[in-house]
Formats: sequence, structure tokens, C-alpha cells
Amino acid sequence: MISYEWRGRGRTPILFLHGVGMSRSAWDRLVPSFEDDFALCLPDLRGHGGSEAASPDTTLADLAADMAPLLAEPAHVVGLSLGAMVATQLALDWPDRVRSLCLVSSVCNRSAAQREAVGERYRQAREEMDTAARAAVARWFSPDWLALDSALADELLEQLKSNDRESYLSCYRIFATADALLWPRLGEITAPVLAITGADDGGSTPDMSRLLASTVRRGRAMVVPGVRHLLPLEAPEVLAHHLRRHLDESATELRSLDAILP
Repeated sequence: MISYEWRGRGRTPILFLHGVGMSRSAWDRLVPSFEDDFALCLPDLRGHGGSEAASPDTTLADLAADMAPLLAEPAHVVGLSLGAMVATQLALDWPDRVRSLCLVSSVCNRSAAQREAVGERYRQAREEMDTAARAAVARWFSPDWLALDSALADELLEQLKSNDRESYLSCYRIFATADALLWPRLGEITAPVLAITGADDGGSTPDMSRLLASTVRRGRAMVVPGVRHLLPLEAPEVLAHHLRRHLDESATELRSLDAILP
């Protein structure tokens, strides 16, 4: 069972997919900017929040398939980190459910060194979750941001530490490996794509967003200065601005296609 909620007063749906170890609360600072104009679907991914546990053999395709029944009509899909990978898989497996993609802090075609680094983080999580959680928060936010919003950082740390260990490891394994499965198929995506990340994100790097945007059929990359990994929490106003522009441009493009298609 997938736990989810709908917010908003609009008709066109947006599906928001959070990162590994988090929950739909990751979007709390962003969604108020869209509640007046859109219908917002906010699920907890399998293995997170109030949703069912993730078994050791859970795949990225399973996480994407969980989302498809939530959408009665095509939606704009916004994914953060692991959620961006789920969004990409959803667009590949269920293209009729996806109007556009906004991939926030997404990984793309990791190098051998980058694979080794994320593999080491996975091994650390297997051995000592508390240490891994603290390292994640320190990696995701700059020291200046942590000093400004230490309460949120503490809240996020507690959320990471409270995860069901086996579910977290299963989903982190997906995050650490599934980009290799997605990379050969990115050219199949037909929906408009915005790939956006922080300039200081060492894991989901600006080069990855640029590569992703150049590999899909209709992609655009955006890099936000002075931000690391969690744009919806650290820079929600900036992300809202770029997401709004992306939604407007995607809607215009879709109307143009409808006008010329028989």
C-alpha cells in the first residue's frame, strides 16, 4: 500500500516524488507555490513514510509502477534525487501518464569513481545507519545553510535515522545502481524535461544535469548557484520559479502539438 495525499485547487496534476530516506514532507516548502493552480499528488515512495516496506528485491521499475495507479490522467512529474530516477522510469514505462519531467538533483551516467563513492556510502549505511545519516545531512547542505536552518537539519537527520533499515538499504541500493539502467534509455523519453541541480552538489553534479538534458529528446538544464542537493528545502522559491517556467513552456508546447496533430 502506498500512502499519499492530494493538495491544491487546480485541475492539472503534478506528482511530486521525494528522495531516498525522506518522505513527502520534503515538498512542504515548495507546494504552497502551486496549490492555487494545480492538483498536487504527494506520495511516500515504497519503503518510506507511511507506505509499505521495500523488500530486498525491490527494483526501480517497482517504485515507478507504484505511482502509475495514482494518476487518472497525465501529470507533470517532479522528482528529487531517487525520486528523479523513479520519475524517469515512470516516463519510460508509462509515457501516457507523464506530461513533463522536472528532475531535481538527479544522477546521470556516474563515472567509475562516482560509482565507487556511492557504493561506499551504501556500505557505510549497512554497517552504521546513524553515521551514514549524519554524513548525508552534512553532504546535502552547506555549513552556512546548516547554521541558518539547524532545526530543519535536525528534523531531517531524525527522519533518516528513523527509517526501516532494510527498506532504506533496498532503496539506497536502487539509488546507487539504477542510473546505469536508465542511461541507455534516456533517448526514448518524449516528454519535455527540465534537469535542475545545485552548483555545489557533489553527487548530482551540474555536469550530470547538462548531460541528462542533452541526451533526452527535449531537455533543458538549469544550475542554481550556491546550493547543494536539496533544492526544495534550501531554495524553494528559486526552484518554484524554474518549475513554473517549465510547466508553462511544457503546456504551450503540448497545445502546439495538439493543434498540428490530426
